[in-house]
Amino acid sequence: MRILVAGATGAIGLELVPQLIAAGHTVVGTTRTTAKAEIIKRMGAEPAIADGLDAPAIRAAVIAAKPDVIIDQMTDLAAVTDLRHFDRAFAVTNRLRTEGTDFLLAAAREAGVKLFIAQSFCGWTYGRGGEEIKTEADALDPDPPEELRRTLQAIQHLENTVTGSANPEGIVLRYGSFYGPDTGMLSRAMIDQLRRRRVPLIGGGGGRWSFIHVDDAAAATVAAVERGISGNIYNIVDDEPAEVSEWLPALAAMVGARPPIRVPAWLGRLFAGEHLVSMMTEVRAGSNAKARQELGWRPAHPSWRQGFAEIANRATQHAA
Repeated sequence: MRILVAGATGAIGLELVPQLIAAGHTVVGTTRTTAKAEIIKRMGAEPAIADGLDAPAIRAAVIAAKPDVIIDQMTDLAAVTDLRHFDRAFAVTNRLRTEGTDFLLAAAREAGVKLFIAQSFCGWTYGRGGEEIKTEADALDPDPPEELRRTLQAIQHLENTVTGSANPEGIVLRYGSFYGPDTGMLSRAMIDQLRRRRVPLIGGGGGRWSFIHVDDAAAATVAAVERGISGNIYNIVDDEPAEVSEWLPALAAMVGARPPIRVPAWLGRLFAGEHLVSMMTEVRAGSNAKARQELGWRPAHPSWRQGFAEIANRATQHAA
């Protein structure tokens, strides 16, 4: 098929484009800058310059590409490090999830696109009560901390708009907290913060997180193109959700940092905010059972332990 990947030079896009081409698809990738167009060419795809918040540019790119499928991977998270001001850090991404999704879907309808797949998130978004591992049938948080509300509203807009679309048909992929070489949980910024002991373990650290290697996120997306069911949402996460009290000290050790400082919840609220205390102590993880069953997908990195260690070891070898 002919597939347009919006946000082709993002963390997942860089892995997704080569996997789509290897699977026999023709790919057009969008990027905001001419400099990154060369990256798309080197991957074997056709570049298209378009800002996701520029409706005429997005329309022109989609009409020119004439895709069968659009995969929306548009975010603006590369420079996000200060999660204390969460809504401010996610402001552009929230616009991409609302306005950007609307622009892209409108262009898709005009161009006769058959399938639209969009990136969402599996993590702190679920309700914080009940089961510790949530399925796609479980409700999102009805009353998130104030600092997370606008971001959750943007995610809900994206999910409702895409899964509610019949023309084109829509599928949503909720990726876990992703990681890869110099990406996400293993980014240089995160490793630096850990080594400086600037990522404290708040309260009991009982919040549960789901992770996904960017290679596995891309593979699941290819599977969704080929086997995904219209109107469905899929959690794209590994097999081993983990409490913060488990994964945070383990990650610190892997990157050669001392154990994280322990901070009581009341102090965390004062210095980090209610939303970060919630992420550390209350949030729920996601189950990948539906994706495994319906997409026929299995993560090549079934545990964050293996995935984190592989990347941390590689980074240490390169540094040496």
